[in-house]
Amino acid sequence: MSEPPAPPIRVVLIPVTPLQQNCSLVWVPGSMRGAFVDPGGEPERLLAEAKKHGVTIEKILLTHGHLDHAGGAAAIQRALAVPIIGPHPGDDWLLESIPTQAALYGLRGLEACVPDQWLDDGDEVEIGGETLTVHHCPGHTPGHVVFVHHGARIAFVGDVLFQGSIGRTDFPRGDHGALIAAIREKLFPLGDDIRFVPGHGPISSFGAERAQNPYVADRLFG
Repeated sequence: MSEPPAPPIRVVLIPVTPLQQNCSLVWVPGSMRGAFVDPGGEPERLLAEAKKHGVTIEKILLTHGHLDHAGGAAAIQRALAVPIIGPHPGDDWLLESIPTQAALYGLRGLEACVPDQWLDDGDEVEIGGETLTVHHCPGHTPGHVVFVHHGARIAFVGDVLFQGSIGRTDFPRGDHGALIAAIREKLFPLGDDIRFVPGHGPISSFGAERAQNPYVADRLFG
C-alpha cells in the first residue's frame, strides 16, 4: 500500500506573550521556505523556532492590526529583511497605534509597523511556491483578512472565528453584523472540511462551527 502524499504545507502553532495568541510558522516542505502569520511578540523565540525547523522565512503575514497579532512584525522584519504583507488598509490606524495599545496592557517591546503590501479581497499571497487566497473579513477590525490554502484545506482566520466563539466587536470600529456576514457568507461556503487556525485557542473546522457555534451555527439562521 502506498503512503499518503505529504501535505503541501506544514504548520506549527507558537502561542506568544501573556495574551497567548497563536503565531503560525507556515512552510512548504519541498522548499523549506515559509512565513510567520501574526507574529504578535517574542520575536527572538519565533526566530529560534524557525531555525529549529530549518525554515527560511521569506515574509510576514498579518491578519489584522491589533498588537497581539502584529507587535513583533517590525523586529522580525529588521532581523531578516523580509516584507510585511497585509492586512487590508482599513487597519492602518491600528498598526500605527501598537505602542499605545501595548502601554495599556503593560506589554514591552511591541512596535508599530508599516506593511510593504496591503491586501484586499481576492488577492493571493505565495509562500515557497504555494498560494494562499485572501478574504477580507471585517467586523473584529475594519481591515481584517483571512488566509486560505485550498490544497491543504486550512485557513488562518486571526480573530474572526474561534472554537465555540467569534471575534469581539466592542473595540473601536468593530461591526458585529459585518463579522457575522463575513463568517457565514465568505468563510463557511469554502467547505465544512476546512480546518482553521484562530488567533487564540485550539484549531477547529468550519463544519464544526456551523453545527455547534452559539453565534454562527446554521440553526440560528433558519
